[in-house]
Amino acid sequence: MQIKEFMLADKKALVIGIANEHSIAYGCAKAFKSLGADLAITYLNDKAKPHVEPLARELQASIFMPCDVSKAGELEEIFTEIGRKWGKLDIALHSIAFAPKDDLQGRLVDSSAAGFLTAVDVSCHSFIRMARLSESLMKEGGTLFTMSYYGAHMVVEHYNLMGPIKAALEATVRYLAAELGPKIRVNAISPGPIQTRAASGLSHFDDLLNTASTKAPAKALATIDDVGNATAALATEAGRLITGETIYVDGGYHIID
Repeated sequence: MQIKEFMLADKKALVIGIANEHSIAYGCAKAFKSLGADLAITYLNDKAKPHVEPLARELQASIFMPCDVSKAGELEEIFTEIGRKWGKLDIALHSIAFAPKDDLQGRLVDSSAAGFLTAVDVSCHSFIRMARLSESLMKEGGTLFTMSYYGAHMVVEHYNLMGPIKAALEATVRYLAAELGPKIRVNAISPGPIQTRAASGLSHFDDLLNTASTKAPAKALATIDDVGNATAALATEAGRLITGETIYVDGGYHIID
């Protein structure tokens, strides 16, 4: 296998979900860039912008725009700009999730209809929208990624509402892979627990970190760079026949009872 098959030279990658330097999406963006990709990076809102803009500059992002998927038109505007500036897209990463705090930290059985619908819209349906917008720009093929978690398959204490939401997301990956193949590949990445801004909304998250680091065969927690490197590798030609999968980057934690 030639080394070029492990590179992303001349590839265009959209990264949605960087909140700060601890974000999994940032680890992925760094890895895409290191393999030669040109980046489009988004930030949630004006409050988030000062935390993300220095990272976008560091990575020499060609496109830097706001994206709150709950606001009509913002996601579409990004794809309009990508079409205008690049005329194509090769990689799109969806690394966002949200649920109202009361619904996230309470029992699933007590979750509100409004809270559940908000969680599934932001955390899952926005990925479907991203796939639909990507399709016309991936004429020569491409790869879509989203971020899941072990709680999609197993009951994880305190993960609550997000378990069913991530299960829906993983099913979405399989259906999109079937619908968009053979040109477009679709995969979920399932990292072990990582201390990110999003994770801070989960109660007792430190317990999840401690359990994972103790029980995982690797006896180590994944870092954002571990996740980024694995994701970038799947985006290269080396991963051309991997689609519809949930790829665990968790030191083997998911195989342990």
